[in-house]
Amino acid sequence: MTERFDCYYCRDNLHGKKYVKKDEKHVCTKCFDKLCANTCAECKRPIGADSKELHHKNRHWHEDCFRCVKCYKPLASEPFNARDDGKIMCGKCGSREDGNRCQACYKVVLPGSQNVEYKNKMWHEECFTCFECKQPIRTQSFLTKGEDIYCAPCHDKKFAKKCFHCKQPITSGGISYQDQPWHSECFVCKTCHKGLAGARFTSHENDVYCVDCFKTDVAKKCHGCKNPITGFGHGTNVVNYEGFSWHEYCFNCKKCCLSLANKRFVINGEHIHCPDCAKKV
Repeated sequence: MTERFDCYYCRDNLHGKKYVKKDEKHVCTKCFDKLCANTCAECKRPIGADSKELHHKNRHWHEDCFRCVKCYKPLASEPFNARDDGKIMCGKCGSREDGNRCQACYKVVLPGSQNVEYKNKMWHEECFTCFECKQPIRTQSFLTKGEDIYCAPCHDKKFAKKCFHCKQPITSGGISYQDQPWHSECFVCKTCHKGLAGARFTSHENDVYCVDCFKTDVAKKCHGCKNPITGFGHGTNVVNYEGFSWHEYCFNCKKCCLSLANKRFVINGEHIHCPDCAKKV
């Protein structure tokens, strides 16, 4: 007499029938699907005896349900990434999801692609653009203003000081005169164009002159000694009267040579006299 071979649950005879061995127990396919089958992590349906089952870290899937959550590519025979949140992704989508994101377009910067890194942040090369002209900076030098990035020409145009003479940006060096910035090469004598940076100079009606040109071309002539009144060195003080000018040290009585600066005097033709000498002339 043949020994009985029954389903552990329903006791149906399993001779000549398909069955599944589960935990050392023999189970008919009907009872297996109803009582023993694992639930698919994707579709939430039982994974029946007739279905191919895949499992990873105590989770189970139908073969057709084991797909990339992003692009839906079947992954039964492909490399895959299992994320901490339980999502399954193909290698490409996993790299995009976990990779560095571009600070401009917020898309993933794929490994091996052309990119720019600055202060622990990353951009696609074509996204790393000047805030002003919007052109990619690529291998050019750049400067920042707050969170904004500028190519050097746009930064100079927008933020650099403008030369008082030529009105163009001063990108390096330069000098300051009367609270106005100048290019060193623009700070020259109005007449002879000699550079005045580090040299003695004076100004007249918004123009600057070297000492020699100021003496010959601009300075008033002393009515006494006929030499230029430059304001340099000895004799910086000037006396002006009725269109004439004198060095202070030349403003003396013609007869007794008494200095008449800040004193009463008398004009007699081309000469000046103190009151006492004027009575004797």
